[in-house]
Amino acid sequence: MGIITRESETASSIPPARLFKAIVLESHTLMPKILPQAIKSIQVHGDGGAGTTFTTIFAPGFPYKNSKSRVESLDVENLEYKYSVVEGDPLNDKCEKITTELKFLQGTDGGSVIKIKTDFYSISSSGAADLNDEEMEEAREKGLAGFKAVEAYLLANPSVCN
Repeated sequence: MGIITRESETASSIPPARLFKAIVLESHTLMPKILPQAIKSIQVHGDGGAGTTFTTIFAPGFPYKNSKSRVESLDVENLEYKYSVVEGDPLNDKCEKITTELKFLQGTDGGSVIKIKTDFYSISSSGAADLNDEEMEEAREKGLAGFKAVEAYLLANPSVCN
């Protein structure tokens, strides 16, 4: 198995604690509302902490049908979250798993900066044969689109996740 790591960050005008609550703690209820064209439902199996799994059923017409994610770690005090996609279409028969670490930091003007580290665990030992930059960039763009959709929803609904 080869591991390919990608790191990025994105800024938001939403304070870190509120954004963390929306993206991490309340995602199972918010994401189907915010992105109904992509996510039909998210089922939670566990208490939300390490070991909890989430089964995502994607909306008809979306390129994926389903996925299963597992919480690796959750640090509410420090606004850090790590999870792995362990089953389903996002793995594209090329990855054993995809692990993402999110760190929500204080940004300028009351907003936040989200640091994102994603490890793609390729099925092949070299990694390069299975994964290409276009696929990894597409995964990053889908994640970023989700962040921006949550941000827009929170701006339009100031009482949500306070």
